[in-house]
Amino acid sequence: MNIGNAAEKSGLSAKTIRYYEDIGLLQADRAGNGYRDYSMSDVHRLRFLQRSRSLGFSVEECRQLLSLYSDKDRESATVKAIAKAKLTEIDRKLAELTELRDTLRVLMRSCHGDKRPDCPIIEGLGGKDRVAA
Repeated sequence: MNIGNAAEKSGLSAKTIRYYEDIGLLQADRAGNGYRDYSMSDVHRLRFLQRSRSLGFSVEECRQLLSLYSDKDRESATVKAIAKAKLTEIDRKLAELTELRDTLRVLMRSCHGDKRPDCPIIEGLGGKDRVAA
């Protein structure tokens, strides 16, 4: 099938598919006319990549996972270790985002949001300690 059909079946854009080929995540066969020719196996790999990327795995992590996907002698412990590392990273990012949200919420609560020029949000972003009035 051509790249347009592969894109439609995989949920990825043709540009993304070409990028994955350029970086070696996928290698499509070439038809007699030189055009890329994708198999259903390629589409499955593309879907795997699409789902992996949507779960936050980096390109290099996807490379590892694709290798394991193709390896029928893989150990599930290896796959689980990669997933566990990703989950730890996501938990760390969530904690950071929660802290950011809480900080911004405190700054917003301390701002009157009126016509006065003094603004605890601006002061907080500037690193100035707010002086109690």
